[in-house]
Amino acid sequence: MLHQPLSFPSGLVVPNRVALAPLTNMQSLPDGTLGDDELAFLARRADGGFGLIATCAAFVANDGRAWDGQLGIDRDALLPGLARLAERLRRDGGAAIVQLFHGGVRAASRLTGEQVWSASTWREDGKSFEVPRAATLADLERVIGQFADAAARAQAAGFDGVELHGAHGYLLSQFLSATQNPRTDGWGGDPAGRARLLRTTLRAVRARVGPRFTVGVRLSLEDFGNARGLDLDESLAVARDLAADGADFLHASLWDAAALTKKRPDAHAVTLLRAALPPHVRILAAGNVWTAADAGALLERGADVVALGRSAILNPDWPRRASDPRWEPLRPPVTRTQLADRALSPVFAHYMTRWKGFVAD
Repeated sequence: MLHQPLSFPSGLVVPNRVALAPLTNMQSLPDGTLGDDELAFLARRADGGFGLIATCAAFVANDGRAWDGQLGIDRDALLPGLARLAERLRRDGGAAIVQLFHGGVRAASRLTGEQVWSASTWREDGKSFEVPRAATLADLERVIGQFADAAARAQAAGFDGVELHGAHGYLLSQFLSATQNPRTDGWGGDPAGRARLLRTTLRAVRARVGPRFTVGVRLSLEDFGNARGLDLDESLAVARDLAADGADFLHASLWDAAALTKKRPDAHAVTLLRAALPPHVRILAAGNVWTAADAGALLERGADVVALGRSAILNPDWPRRASDPRWEPLRPPVTRTQLADRALSPVFAHYMTRWKGFVAD
């Protein structure tokens, strides 16, 4: 089943059920222009047979930038590089999408020159934490338009679709959070208010790009890491509403795809998500998938596409190799030389040292 084609409600057909998950790699230029190293990394995975390839989180607005070397999609001047990327990734028949992103409180003022903002203001311990200002209604109107503008740029550049980053504690996830979004103006507080920014953004994107361009949303379904204040049942309800709003797919970021949910220890997130969504809406699932057996288990639970992150970094031809039952994927720890052989620049290789035990030296 992994190597069978799949169609999306938009009409997009991908050649197999294996996707490259969006991966922070810090390989573009300081102004957000596509870097040759980022292109080389993604192209290597396209050549390796991934049926659907997502870019890293691309910032839709300058005040949403979160790290050095982040790809941008916030202005028309970036279109030549984006078009170059889309053409290269789609050359051998795979599909390519851009993940659209705003960091919110997790943006970096040293990059943006502006104070970070979010649903509300709060303080946390941590050297890198910046106290956000609470979003104004003008901020919300502007950022909704910026997501829609960015989606239109992706379409103009030749990509097959976009994914709204509503996971991992970035802006759209911050608005979904019961702990980070106590607003009382209709954009927070109760579940409907907290989902309003994400749903309104999705509808704005869909209106801009039309029904034949693929649009999806990545969600964290429960608390993990920087994603906080999320309830499983609320997340499933949000996913159902997003499907009604026009999402072609929901991408469940699970971190450990073999684990059952915290709230319902006898249930798996993908099974619950499949039950919550109409059958035509596709489910992508990611989280520590290394082997074909890992991927097959997710498909059996109801996923339509399995998205690979760290395993795709180390195994750029994973989809081609996984058809051989004797094949064992490379796992960490690995050397910087091995990473270079897999089209990771020194900058990306250094970034991977943040993952404990990933880089040997």
